[in-house]
Amino acid sequence: LKIAAFRGNKASPASKEINEVPKIRKKHHYINTTSSKYLHLSPMRISFYSVGKANEAYVNAGISEFTTRVNRYFPCGWKLISPAKHPGTPQEVMKQEAVTILDVLQKEDYVVLLDERGKSFSSLELAAFIQARANSSCRHLVFLIGGAFGVEESVKARAQWIWSLSSLVFPHQLVRLILSEQVYRACSIINNEKYHHS
Repeated sequence: LKIAAFRGNKASPASKEINEVPKIRKKHHYINTTSSKYLHLSPMRISFYSVGKANEAYVNAGISEFTTRVNRYFPCGWKLISPAKHPGTPQEVMKQEAVTILDVLQKEDYVVLLDERGKSFSSLELAAFIQARANSSCRHLVFLIGGAFGVEESVKARAQWIWSLSSLVFPHQLVRLILSEQVYRACSIINNEKYHHS
């Protein structure tokens, strides 16, 4: 899996939304299949942004596999954000990284920040959440994994949603693998496929 270092233009802070998780429907129609080839009918893209170094070998194959699977439903890819270059206190590191993160994010991005103090999802709720974004005016859904110390408050304020992947603590590399698998699982639920067993 090729992951490019990412740089972008600084975005103006977006207002924070307070949303309720929509309920999953029994059938979903905005993504169709033809001869087992999936059509990108939704204009929405999904991106995974992560602060840190390149994938290590023990997770790279899995991340590549699940990212490829997500691409059946939505254009999808990974971007790495360089961690702080100058070591310091956790607060100083987060401040440095916040500048880079906010510079990367664009005004139209719908940002889902992964943070242990966020709201948790079941697999069905995550599927409903992604479906709701795709059915709305969202064109770019960004899942953001912060640095080793988390993210500064300015980044949290920029996010439209804060998601707690788990109350457990995982290595950043493993979080990337879990995230890509969970988003693929959600897409398979939306399309009433057999991958997920509830």
